[in-house]
Amino acid sequence: MPLRNRVTPLGEIVADPARGLVYGNRGCLHDERGEIRRDFAVKRWIACRLEFRGRHRSPLVQPGRYTGLFFLDEATAMAAGHRACAECRRADYVRLQEILGCAGADALDERLHAERLAGGRARRLHDVRLDDLPDGAVVLRDGAPWLVLGAQLLRWTPAGYRERVARPVRAPAQAVTPPSLVEVLRAGWDPLVPLVHPTAR
Repeated sequence: MPLRNRVTPLGEIVADPARGLVYGNRGCLHDERGEIRRDFAVKRWIACRLEFRGRHRSPLVQPGRYTGLFFLDEATAMAAGHRACAECRRADYVRLQEILGCAGADALDERLHAERLAGGRARRLHDVRLDDLPDGAVVLRDGAPWLVLGAQLLRWTPAGYRERVARPVRAPAQAVTPPSLVEVLRAGWDPLVPLVHPTAR
């Protein structure tokens, strides 16, 4: 039975056997039995490399340690509101701060936290025009997350992108990806982790 450690673009933590290409955390979310008890423990939601300096990501659930989470790709992590790790993705982290004009992790994390949650634990969505979104942003369509890529929208699943439709022209939409991270994508984001899963290509 798969662990509940996969994150959807909406930030939900689910159990799924598919593998993710990006690792991250939001602090310690599990109890002594390894069961997820909270959505987040800190405002510092980060996205990391799967491998870094030979570190092993197992065991995945350790008492009192942060809960390891997995994302399909960087687009998923960003939609969920996670940003590049300052350690294993230092170059990405520095560029992120430069694009957003934020000095230091605390300011960056406060800004993202306000954009991803609408008070309490409810997800904040942002009204946009589909024409204005860069590749890698995620929107809601019929209640499901879809990736913006070129002239298409691709339906997100834990195992990859499955269905494709034409991106409507001049259409309103609700962006899942926080505005600051949309700004980062618009600046031309070429991260140290896969931006989109191979199924998107």
